[in-house]
Amino acid sequence: MAVSVSRLTASATSRNHTADGLAPSDTQPPLPLPAPSEPWPRPYYFEDGLRRVSPYFYTYNTWCKERWRGRKLVDVFESEFRDRPLEYYRAAMESGQVAVNGKTVGPNHILKNGDLVSHTTHRHEPPVTAEPIGIIHEDDDMVVINKPSGVPVHPAGRYNYNSVVEIMKAERGPAFSPRPCNRLDRLTSGIMFIAKHAKAAEQLGAQIFQRSVRKEYIARVIGRFPDGEVVCDQPILQISPKLGLNRVRANGKPARTVFKRLAYYPPPSGSSSNAGRSADELTGQAEAAERGGTSSSQPAGNRKTDEGYSIVRCLPVTGRTHQLRVHLQFLGHPIQNDPIYANQKVWGFDLGCNDAEAKQNTDEDIITRLSRMGKDQVADAVAYYDEMVDDYYKKKAEKMSGEVCAVCSTPLYTDPGDQELSLWLHSLQYEDAEGAWSYVSPLPRWALPPEGTSGPTQVGSMEDLVGAAGVAGSIE
Repeated sequence: MAVSVSRLTASATSRNHTADGLAPSDTQPPLPLPAPSEPWPRPYYFEDGLRRVSPYFYTYNTWCKERWRGRKLVDVFESEFRDRPLEYYRAAMESGQVAVNGKTVGPNHILKNGDLVSHTTHRHEPPVTAEPIGIIHEDDDMVVINKPSGVPVHPAGRYNYNSVVEIMKAERGPAFSPRPCNRLDRLTSGIMFIAKHAKAAEQLGAQIFQRSVRKEYIARVIGRFPDGEVVCDQPILQISPKLGLNRVRANGKPARTVFKRLAYYPPPSGSSSNAGRSADELTGQAEAAERGGTSSSQPAGNRKTDEGYSIVRCLPVTGRTHQLRVHLQFLGHPIQNDPIYANQKVWGFDLGCNDAEAKQNTDEDIITRLSRMGKDQVADAVAYYDEMVDDYYKKKAEKMSGEVCAVCSTPLYTDPGDQELSLWLHSLQYEDAEGAWSYVSPLPRWALPPEGTSGPTQVGSMEDLVGAAGVAGSIE
């Protein structure tokens, strides 16, 4: 597990901002080894509706993992990390920016048990939404929050200060020590439990471990989801730890989810064709889709453009990574704006539907295609849009900009688009199985009925889903 021990705010940023929003000095400091301190207040600033972090120096420290033992240092970085090119890591090892046990060892050093791998870097964090962390309930032991989409829970990968834990620390002061008790993916929004002290975290953690806590999600998926309770118990396999990529595979780990359609919304009349529409109208279509509107139906694979979308209740019985996203994809109703599992450029014509044996697309094909997303291609879920709407998204998506940082020569990315900061999957409600407590968040905007349309604005009890969770067999 990576442990950060030292950080230093950089005096320069790629956008000429510092933590207080002022232009920095033209004089750049040399890269410190290691970075000697931690900035307070945190180096946030807000611009264009995004929470940004001024670049800063940072030292990672990671103990040698078991799977790293006996391998060359450069081989470990090539297989485990994708934030920077291999040439960067090799040069950093030769210069001492990547060190082992505090010493420069070079890229061919063989790692062994007990080695401490350090990496001092000038860190560039991606921006996240400026939407605040909502408070659903708070007492002396716990804060129940409504997490915004696009914000990771813990510092990980390219994110550190732009995480729920660090944002709450910044808002409540350095003495506040948030302890997340449940897990949500970065793109997933909704209910999270943040304990204020260790005992509260242990108590809720024990409840979750004993499966005495129920949870329900809500998702917006492509097409008309089937009637009744749909039980999917297809096994899930992680096919790439480096990319965090999972798929239904016959040799995966057991997984079980109960789904039930809450509502179906057909497309607006006349939306099946873009013929004769202006560029402004098509751009408006894309903007409405980003806001959760219905101007675009975002079809998948060989689907028609006029099939509409469904709001689906989801009860995960097991807790595999990306379980809901993967099961919905397998059933042929992926989450509408999922940048990974609804991406035709990655999964092909039918988006991985009913492919438990990987006969339509091999794991290697999927991994290769996804690894290109965000580098020479845009990481979007709109491969099946008409050309003009697709171009709109490409202009607003994160990809390598072709520029490099003046301080550290790191390749810089453009800002992410709205579709990369939001996934139409929301942690809606949690409850104690014995009825001791229950918390429900409001339905997100994208799950509400479209303007001028009637439909549910609330979700009822979990009991019908819980009953279906015990049904034997699978519905494929």
